[in-house]
Formats: sequence, structure tokens, C-alpha cells
Amino acid sequence: MKTARGGVGRAASVLAGLSGMLMLSGCDLAPAYQAPHFIVPDSWTGQQPFAKATPADTVLPSDWWRLFGDPELDALEEKAVAQNADLQAAAERFTQARSLVMKARADLLPHFGLAFGASDNKQSADRLFRYKGAITQTDEFYGGLASWEPDFWSEIRNQVRMSKYEAQQKAADFAGARLSIEADLASDYVALRGYDAQEAIYQRAISYFQKAVDMTHTQLVNQAAPRLDLARAQNQLYVTQAAELDLRAQREVTEHAIAILTNTAPESFHIEPRADFTFREVNLPVGMPSELLQRRPDIASAERVMAQANRSIGVARAAFYPHISLNANGGFDANGFDLAKLANSMWSYGATASMPIFEGGLRRASLQYSWSAYRETRDDYRSTVLSAFREVEDELSRTRLLRAEDARLKQAVGTALDMQDMTMTLYKGGLSDYLGAIVAQEAALDSRISEVQVAARSVQATVALIRALGGGWDRAQLPTPDQTMTFSPLQYGGIHYPKPAGGIGPENPEGYENLVTGRS
Repeated sequence: MKTARGGVGRAASVLAGLSGMLMLSGCDLAPAYQAPHFIVPDSWTGQQPFAKATPADTVLPSDWWRLFGDPELDALEEKAVAQNADLQAAAERFTQARSLVMKARADLLPHFGLAFGASDNKQSADRLFRYKGAITQTDEFYGGLASWEPDFWSEIRNQVRMSKYEAQQKAADFAGARLSIEADLASDYVALRGYDAQEAIYQRAISYFQKAVDMTHTQLVNQAAPRLDLARAQNQLYVTQAAELDLRAQREVTEHAIAILTNTAPESFHIEPRADFTFREVNLPVGMPSELLQRRPDIASAERVMAQANRSIGVARAAFYPHISLNANGGFDANGFDLAKLANSMWSYGATASMPIFEGGLRRASLQYSWSAYRETRDDYRSTVLSAFREVEDELSRTRLLRAEDARLKQAVGTALDMQDMTMTLYKGGLSDYLGAIVAQEAALDSRISEVQVAARSVQATVALIRALGGGWDRAQLPTPDQTMTFSPLQYGGIHYPKPAGGIGPENPEGYENLVTGRS
């Protein structure tokens, strides 16, 4: 009876110990995490030309490029979002990060396996000191293996959380890459239409200057003008023709850039020129500075990096505590194929525990490093926020001042054209020399070109402002930590293309290899 009671007591002690260990498994050694709360201005200083938006208009649409009212730009943007190779690569990086979540979570679960094998051995009959038994011997075995490491200090859980946060970071990076491609395409398209408008101006000017050359040549023949006037007129014509050729080169390079963004080979891509530069003026709802923290993908990405660094402190702390693993295996082993007998069974189970005693400061160094790395991510986060504020203020200023500059240049164009017409009339009547006409003609050409350039820069500044405001993105679009998981523990099918999360899913790259017309 004593022995029985002693066995019961030992069993109770073991159960109590296991219960205590399981209770400890909820111990999280990572410090409490909370994103920094910055004190930010109440409003933007550069928002004077932008009316306060109504609540329904405080968020930009995700397809913000439609605000400019250009159907061709709309089609190009849709094609770029659907087919751009860099964007699809960013989606795959998100998928890869999700797979790392599943890899980290696997360590939370018991691992099971099977082992089997067979061997046939023969000894040399003439071997010195040979064992006096059978010369040949066979051995066959099969069995199962099991192992599990209880996560008493949440080391594995923190690694899983770090992987989930990293997947969220990659989702934010994807959103940032998409916004960057959208904005680059819109900016390039605006530049191209600006080149088209300048091209039309140059062609009209070249036609005008050619007529001036013909006129001065006629007057030279009639001895009504000196040869100097003809030389001046020809020089002006040739310089303008050269400038027009330089503009064509810039347009072609910009067109090539748009082709690449839309997954098209440049030699098979062309956008028909358009003489008029017409984009709808867009007044953006800039919102409050504090809202920017939720709208910028790069800010969300930096915050998720900070959350990962916080969890890494818990992993470093867990290294100071005992690590326990449970192992078991069993099966059958015999000299022959008659294995499945109780006499041929074998099994073993046990537990191992390890705890550092003295390692010369190795783990303390790791912990110190993790704290410093966490503080660095907070500094980087603050820097990202400040850079975002600067970008918004920069583009607000550029948009406001470039619009004002464009209005002044439109007035300058009108006066320059009037001056050009008047000086040519005076020259034809012999009341002025040709130098005055050339000065007026150059002023008219320069003012018209400058006006189109500033108008294009103004629209590009609006695009840059949209980009600085997040392009209609919101942090709520990030997948939740649990949504980053791609399959259940017993799921073995449907893992080649996991279910999209946060609107991001992998694509089949073989379907986008037609670089002439687009997706095949």
C-alpha cells in the first residue's frame, strides 16, 4: 500500500508540475507595445487654395487618376496595376512572408514522423577475433517519432507574431509599390502630354519663322532689307528646329518609360500625340495632419517593423530561461521480416531541459542588441512620419504656387503674341528693323513654351500631392495578423496559389509574357 500511495503521489507531483508548466506557457516576455503618439499640427500651412472638404469627400478614391478626366490615362493605369512586373513581384514577396508565418507557427505544434529501414550484413569468415556467430545478419525496423517543445516563455509565439507583422509590412510595401507605379505613370503621362503641347507650339513657330525667312529673302532680293536680316531669320528658324528635335527625343524616352510600366516592349508601344494640354483641375481633400499616419503605406510599413523589433526583445529574454523538449519514439525491430510481434516492439520517451549558466555575456549582448534595434526602429518611424509631413507641405506649396505662376504666364503669352504681331507689322511697313521682330518672336515662343511647362509641372505637383497623401490607401486595408496565415495544419491542397489577403494575391507570371499587346 505504501508503494501504491508513493506512486500516486509521484504521479500527482508530475501532473502538478505539468499543469504549472502549461500555465507558464502563457508568459510573454516581450514588453508591452504601443505605437508612438506624436503631437502634430492642427492643419497644413499650405492648404490655402484647397477648400475644406465635406465628410464624404475627405478620402481620396483608390482610382484617383480618374479625377484628371483623361480616359487614356485611366486605361494605362488599369493596365499597369494589372500587369506591372515589379508590382507582381511585390505581391509574391507578401506571399513569401505569409509562408514564413506558417513555417514559424509549425514549431508550436507537435511533430510526428515515421521511420523504417532494413540492412543486410555479412562478416568476413577469416576476420581475426570474429564473433562466433552467424556470418550474415539482417535487420529490419519501422516505427514512429514524436517531438514537441512547450512554449513556456512565448519564444515561439513571439517569433510567429514577428512573422505575422513582417507579412503585414510586406502588404504595406506592396501598397507603397502600387502607389509609386501609379504616380510615376501619371507623372510620365502628364509630361508626355506637355511635350505634345510644346511640339505643337514649336511646329507653329517653325511655320511662322519659315514665312519670316521667305519674307526677308524677298525683301533682300528687292533690296528692301539687308542680308543681316535674312541671316537672323534663318538662325532663328534653325535653332527652333533643333529645339523641336530635342523635344521629340524627350517625348520618346518618356513614352518608353510608360511602356515598361504597362508591361509592354517600347518598340511596340505608341501613344498618339495630342496638341492640347487639357487636364481637369483637381482640388484635393488634404484632411488633417494626424490622418496622414493612417493613409501612408510607408508609415504603416515602418510601424510594423517597429512592432517586430518589440517582439524580438521577448525572444531575446526567453533565451535566459529553461528550454524543455518532449520526445517519444516506438516501433518494431527484428532480424527478419516478422516484425509485428510484441516481443519485437521497442519504445522510448523522455524530456530534456537546458538552461544557460555562464556563456560570457552572449545572451545579455543579444538582449542589449534587441533593445537598441527597437529604439532604432522608433527613430526610423519618427523620421518616416516627418518626411511624410514634409512631402505633403512641399507639394501643397508647389501646387499652389505653380497654379499661380501658370495664370501669370497665360497673361504673358497673350501680351507676347500681341507684341510679335505688332513688330512684324512694323517691319513689313519698313518702320522697324528685323532685330525688334526677332526679339518679339523669341519672347512669344519662350512664353508659350514656359506656360505649357509650368502647366505640366502644376499637374505633376498635384499627382505628387496625391502620392504624399497616400493615394486613397488606408491602414484598414492591411490584412489582420490572422489573415496572413495561408492554410490550416491538416490542409495539403490549394497551397500553390494561396487565398488572397488584404486584396493581394499571387499571379501566374506565364500569363503576362506577351509584351506586344499585353496579357496573353
